[in-house]
Amino acid sequence: MTNLLEPEFSRAVVLARLGPEPFRREIAATEAERTALARRFGLVALDRLQAKVELVRQGHDRVLLRAAFEARFVQECVVTLDPVHGDVAERFALLYGPPDAEADTATGPEAETDFEPIRSDTIDVGEAVAQAFALALPPFPRRAGAESEIAPSPHDAGPFAVLSRLLDRDETGSGP
Repeated sequence: MTNLLEPEFSRAVVLARLGPEPFRREIAATEAERTALARRFGLVALDRLQAKVELVRQGHDRVLLRAAFEARFVQECVVTLDPVHGDVAERFALLYGPPDAEADTATGPEAETDFEPIRSDTIDVGEAVAQAFALALPPFPRRAGAESEIAPSPHDAGPFAVLSRLLDRDETGSGP
């Protein structure tokens, strides 16, 4: 049985290994990891997830993660439930530091980079890639040409939709 607290795509880097030079790695999810990630993210399949990661010390207690990842996956169409194939390639950065340092990053030059507190002696670059991948997934995948059978009319939207229909009925003379 898989530990629910253990990430499916874990690539932990021990902070003590980081020196003044950037730490670079290429990582790729195994078939078992892709299957577990597909289940976690509600995908039909995850055919590929790979990334190039770089960790760079930013002073004594901060580490900058820069990563670029590529993935190939299959989701279900929200209309037809047919498979929808997708590809994504994105870059992201995270600044790791002590939990109390997050307030310092809100106004400084690091304000553009998301902050992640360091809670142990490692940074899990695999989990960071998995989370960034999840954020990059299309939230409502549609098969090309898929149409919803229910087409909303302009009167069906908003909190006053019922009143709008009543007004239309009065204007056409078929009101109460």
